[in-house]
Amino acid sequence: MFKGWADFSAVTGAFRNRNFAIYTTGNIFSHTGLWVQRLAVGWLSWTLTESAFWVAAVAFADLFPVVVLGPFGGVLADRIDRLKVVVFCQSLSVVQSILLFSFVYFDMITIELLFALALFQGAVGGFNQPARQSLIPSLVKKEDLTSAVAINSIIFNVARFIGPAIAGVVIAAYGLAPAFAINAVSYLCVIFALLIMNLPPREAQTGRQLTILGDLLLGFRYTTRHATIGPLILLSLAMSLLVRPMNELLPAATELLFAAGAGGLAMLTAARGVGATIAGLVLAKRHNIDGLAARVVFSALLSVISVFAFIATDFLWVGVLALVVFGFAMTSSGVGTMTMIQVKVDNRVRGRVLSFNGLINRGVPALGGVAMGWVADRAGLYWPLAVGAGLCFVVFLIAMRWERRSRDSS
Repeated sequence: MFKGWADFSAVTGAFRNRNFAIYTTGNIFSHTGLWVQRLAVGWLSWTLTESAFWVAAVAFADLFPVVVLGPFGGVLADRIDRLKVVVFCQSLSVVQSILLFSFVYFDMITIELLFALALFQGAVGGFNQPARQSLIPSLVKKEDLTSAVAINSIIFNVARFIGPAIAGVVIAAYGLAPAFAINAVSYLCVIFALLIMNLPPREAQTGRQLTILGDLLLGFRYTTRHATIGPLILLSLAMSLLVRPMNELLPAATELLFAAGAGGLAMLTAARGVGATIAGLVLAKRHNIDGLAARVVFSALLSVISVFAFIATDFLWVGVLALVVFGFAMTSSGVGTMTMIQVKVDNRVRGRVLSFNGLINRGVPALGGVAMGWVADRAGLYWPLAVGAGLCFVVFLIAMRWERRSRDSS
């Protein structure tokens, strides 16, 4: 049994692909910088306003543009060189981080300006995410794809642990401005990694070229009618609306539930990252997708349990443990769904399908966070989180029946 748990041959196999090893190295720096900046932005939002609504609104500005622009980014990723799209988007992100550093350093930042810069970064992300995720299958051999998707998540979530820890130290010692400078440098690292990769040429597209709207509708029909991808996307939609907004509300929850300050926010964010990393390691050991749908479904139940535990007391250590479980559940769901999509999707519509998945995972939690933040400013944070978790439990029961029928029919 122990030998099975210690078997990471799938992980080492993925890193034998040169392009993937280079890409992952760049991502280590990029994702760490991203989480340094995200914590800094969340804390800056709170210190400027002391409003749960504004904290969620700034998170909304960063994430929700994916809803509008993400599908167009998916069409772009399916039509042109995905690598060039990613390099251009990363360059724009460098500019955004430099502007944030400058405005904070010279004490010119306002909540409205912070909202606008977050909105700009969200728009860039709408085009970046589908192209970046669509790159992964071209970086590894087919048999290494399942592990590669999970490794990409591990890097993201290890950064979720390391980034807030760095941010907490930097903010406490030097203030907020250096946190944004760190992120700008991290983007330069991933741009360098992207430029030195040697990717195979894209397959030439055949057949009549559709309009942009036609391409969007084709990708939407493919997604909704797919026997596996469609139901998993719907489950992800429900979880993103009902329980994932706790991520966006974490800066406010740190103060309103635990009165723990920036240090407490760093601890809670890092705890979420620990749980996510554990889930990523478990998934990275897989050589195939057998039983993965059931894992995704049961992650919904884990998320419900973790939310209720988080709001049950004002003891910070309980919140930390709950966030470990929450991070595990969210990553099991997100990476599991992403892996199923990457393995089963037709490469000709990969960017569009991934953009719809990204739309749900980034934009919908932002929308839910704004709604919950609005309620929290009027009725407290407990009720919106509790109602969302309760509704997610109902969704879990429905999804469990689908997964059982799907397993019985296969």
